[in-house]
Amino acid sequence: MPDLLIELFSEEIPARMQGKAAADLQKLVTDGLVEAGLTYSGAAAFATPRRLCLAVEGLLARSPDTREERKGPKVGAPDKAIEGFLRGAGVTRDQLEERETPKGAVYFATIEHKGREAAEIIAEVLEGAIRNFPWPKSMRWGAGSLRWVRPLHSILCILSDEAGAEVVPLNVDGIKSGDTTEGHRFMAPGKITVTGFDDYAAKLKAAHVILDPQERADHIWEDAKNAAFAQGLEIVEDPGLLREVAGLVEWPVVLLGDIAEEFISLPPEVLQTSMKEHQKFFSVKNPKTGRIEKFVTVANRETTDNGATILAGNQKVLAARLADAKFFWENDLRTVKADGFAPWVEKLENVTFHAKLGSQGERVARIAALARELAPLVGADTDLAEQAAKACKGDLSSEMVYEFPELQGLMGRYYAEAAELPAEVGQASEEHYSPLGPSDDVPTAPVSVAVALADKLDTLTGFWAIDEKPTGSKDPYALRRAALGVIRLVLENGVRVSLKVAASTSEMHLFAQRQALEAFQKTAKAEELRQLASGFESGLEKELDEIALRLELSGDAFWAGFAAISEDKDGKNADLLSFFHDRLKVHLREEGIRHDVIDACLAMPGNDDLTLLVKRAEALAGFLKTDDGENLLQGFKRANNILSQAEEKDGVEYSFGADIKFAEDVSEKALFAALDEAQAAIAPAMEGEDFAAAMSAMAALRAPIDAFFEAVQINTDNQVVRRNRLNLLARIRDICLGVADLTRIEG
Repeated sequence: MPDLLIELFSEEIPARMQGKAAADLQKLVTDGLVEAGLTYSGAAAFATPRRLCLAVEGLLARSPDTREERKGPKVGAPDKAIEGFLRGAGVTRDQLEERETPKGAVYFATIEHKGREAAEIIAEVLEGAIRNFPWPKSMRWGAGSLRWVRPLHSILCILSDEAGAEVVPLNVDGIKSGDTTEGHRFMAPGKITVTGFDDYAAKLKAAHVILDPQERADHIWEDAKNAAFAQGLEIVEDPGLLREVAGLVEWPVVLLGDIAEEFISLPPEVLQTSMKEHQKFFSVKNPKTGRIEKFVTVANRETTDNGATILAGNQKVLAARLADAKFFWENDLRTVKADGFAPWVEKLENVTFHAKLGSQGERVARIAALARELAPLVGADTDLAEQAAKACKGDLSSEMVYEFPELQGLMGRYYAEAAELPAEVGQASEEHYSPLGPSDDVPTAPVSVAVALADKLDTLTGFWAIDEKPTGSKDPYALRRAALGVIRLVLENGVRVSLKVAASTSEMHLFAQRQALEAFQKTAKAEELRQLASGFESGLEKELDEIALRLELSGDAFWAGFAAISEDKDGKNADLLSFFHDRLKVHLREEGIRHDVIDACLAMPGNDDLTLLVKRAEALAGFLKTDDGENLLQGFKRANNILSQAEEKDGVEYSFGADIKFAEDVSEKALFAALDEAQAAIAPAMEGEDFAAAMSAMAALRAPIDAFFEAVQINTDNQVVRRNRLNLLARIRDICLGVADLTRIEG
């Protein structure tokens, strides 16, 4: 069975595209081969800056003959229908076979496909893959119509076995396939003839090209670590940068360079970001001081002076870049030391957050008001929380963050320290964006938690208010991430907050700032509206009156607009809560809690308190893993099914209370006692939110319920006894449903 080797050799492929391009080449070619009847035993794809490579092992030398049977129209059908079937099947009328079926006589065609040589199939499949390659961006060159990410120079395509190698004939826009490749552009130029993948990889390495990107990355990392270690330093890990640099070179040569002393005093994150973004350098830090003192660059060739000229040029360019960073840093420090964050916060009034949600300055005011109200719930000082929220976006106006947006928040901490603001303010500036993903650290400092929650809740309620919600795979404002951030902040800090109240509060601030203006000309009773606002949070009425005054609106007109927007508030908040619940399900499933367990707890009161909700779900999940839990669930379902059927049949609800004086069997009386005992234990446990204790008390019902069903017949002829037993089942149902909605549990 032959092996296939393909190489598409071009000008430099952008590093960010190489990994996906290699995977796309493998998928397009192997899928096409299999579809044409050529199976294989294994395939691997590789990429360097100048080539995509695919090696396929154990390929069939020829596709097998196939026989296909196709059902056609009924015998006696119109000629046009039969002629269309003949064209589609590629047969003549005398080749049709009549067969009897349950629906009458029908024509059948037997279509035989002769197998084809592998080379013929490969040529078709590879040309189709090249012409339809899914590059994110592509170009044309010369007079041809072919599009490729960069000009394509050559196609290597050979089939090899024990007898030798043969070129698969192929011509794409004048580019003919062959059995040659090229080595390193500078260190080994010229054509190289190959006979198979092993020969290809070995000759490339001899020509200073490492084919495997992972091998290049490992080589870079090991050499960089050793160079830094030799000077008592260490490399700052950056897997993303390592992957990118491995895609920039075919023969990596690691060089360790110096950073001028005048720049070492810059914050290490500034040095690291500047070198990474502009120069693709790795940062080298002193583990004793934490300072970035050197850098590692990766050249694409060996030189006679061991890289001295390359380093000198890189250090010169780096000095210019870092001089800019130093200029931004010093200017920003002068601003905050002289005037604090006030000038920056004032500039945010002229920065649009969203056309329908106002400026960043208005958003900061909303976040500050909400953070103040959330502060007591997370154990934070209210004044500090408000102060931190007002400063948290200030660094967006700084020169450094304008140049390096990825440093937002972090620079806020540095500038807060320079402005001698409380440590909690600086910490909140850095942490309030977190968590940004499922693996990101969650803030735990109370002030940071308050500001982070306020920031994310304002984002969610704002975009919900203007009906900009995620749809399908589209989430342009990262609202799913914001919701997950709220969930993790609440759960990992044990915050007890009603999301309904928090969302309503956040929305009220938004209404106060923006939405009232859209409908203030409508009329309404101002006093009734003020009472409406006072039901949401203390102090809001006064705040809104003050805003109306600043906007130069009459009280009645302002409150009329406020009411117009408030009409649909409950519906939007319910929808937002449902969105939170959906994200919570995803989060808890990853934590190992079944979806039906989550649904059983979502159906209970207080489902907008996520900490309470998860506490209940964890207790229920643990309970259902025990034998008592599983058996009690079956007992509950049996009781609920019998009761539901009886209620439907009788047209009444059995919830009037069972009386022990009508009990006839010992097991029946024992169940009365067990239910009384369980109810006495469950009620205080639920009130104290001790769900584990409630589940334990519920587990004690397993044996009495099992014994009851074994000993008695519910639907007895004695109607008094029957009703009493059905009411007893209602007690089982009510007690169990008071802990969780077990009807939603599967099994």
